[in-house]
Amino acid sequence: MTMTLLDIMRTSAVIPVIAIDEPEHAVPLARALVAGGIRVLEVTLRTKHGLGAIKAMSAVEGAIVGVGTLTQPDEFAAARDAGAVFGVSPGLTPALIAAAKSSGLALLPGVMTPSEIMAAREQGFRQLKLFPAVPAGGVGMLNAIGGPLPDVTFCPTGGISQDTASQFLALKNVACVGGSWLTPKDAIAAGDWQRITDLAKAASGLRSL
Repeated sequence: MTMTLLDIMRTSAVIPVIAIDEPEHAVPLARALVAGGIRVLEVTLRTKHGLGAIKAMSAVEGAIVGVGTLTQPDEFAAARDAGAVFGVSPGLTPALIAAAKSSGLALLPGVMTPSEIMAAREQGFRQLKLFPAVPAGGVGMLNAIGGPLPDVTFCPTGGISQDTASQFLALKNVACVGGSWLTPKDAIAAGDWQRITDLAKAASGLRSL
């Protein structure tokens, strides 16, 4: 059964934002996160190994792999062909909307203001990434926008930590949060996969707090 974007967002309380610097880290990192209960993985295109990491991680049992930092139309089909089942962008443009539709890749677009949220909604997007979440107003912003736009569900990303994530997850218009604290660079470089599994376990329990 094909998962909807909302299904994917509700699978993991936290979607780790992952940048792979060394290709050999991709599979053990994915396994460590899945072992900790975090199955939805956003692999960014911020490094040259992004597409290769998506392909490698997609083969890890239990992993639901998406592509992050989509900024160019030609990246959509390439990410889909690598195995990504959803995409995340920092913003939304007509060209990105067209690329998402032509590629068939479910897109979680970034928005920051009420006008941007309404514009995305007019294009049929009901699941959005509030980015950067904390500079955009954080919990207060999401509470405020929930009144006039109650049919929009968010994945706030940007400036959220393990200490503040539960405040966002408590909001009825938040399905999950994005964060980079699950994949600290020093732990990845050291191959400390147990530390990452422990961080994932803590994150996967945040929704029940």
